[in-house]
Amino acid sequence: MTREHPVTDGLEALYPFLYSGESDLDAVLDQVEQSTVDKVHEIVALRGDVLAADRDRLFACAQDLARAFRGGGRLLAFGNGGSSTDAQDLASLFLSPAGDAKPLPAFGLTNDIAVVTALSNDIGFDVVFARQIGAFGRPGDIAVGLSTSGNSANLVRAFDEAARRGLVTVGIAGYDGGKMAELDSIDHLFVVPSPSVHRIQEAQTTLYHALWELTLGALDDLAKGDQP
Repeated sequence: MTREHPVTDGLEALYPFLYSGESDLDAVLDQVEQSTVDKVHEIVALRGDVLAADRDRLFACAQDLARAFRGGGRLLAFGNGGSSTDAQDLASLFLSPAGDAKPLPAFGLTNDIAVVTALSNDIGFDVVFARQIGAFGRPGDIAVGLSTSGNSANLVRAFDEAARRGLVTVGIAGYDGGKMAELDSIDHLFVVPSPSVHRIQEAQTTLYHALWELTLGALDDLAKGDQP
């Protein structure tokens, strides 16, 4: 027997208290509260797991990014769907940080919808990021691609193009890393090991914020090293 309403089924799995038939408002509110608490515990634990696994590699990546920025490099960020939004947020974080933090040159490759739709319509969506990296990327720049599955064909093409052009490449994926985990063209790969897209994206956001802070610290250390 096939299910006729997959969207409803998905929502029921996420929010069972909305579909339980429960008529007691207090009982429903208790379930909502418990669901929220459970999700908070999940993401806190997942962030801890990612930190424990990637602490040293995040530091090493930040060192490479700092050296790239110091040499005049720019950051090019890309992703699809929700990961596109995260890529834009990442680029904005580096380019327009709050407070007194140093702004760094960063761009989101999905920002120009005319370019994205032209490449998708005229050539194919699988090259929508690789073509932009081919046009804008220079040796010493940084390419950061985000994906929950790690399987996006256009990210794979983009990383291969970035590596050929001498960019520092950073991948941020979920689940088991997917096809991104098989690439030789990614210098620094961070995988958020979770079966939940929601928890993956929440942890990825934390991850790239940490990477930004570490990069700023590494840049400060490089500057201090220049002082007599």
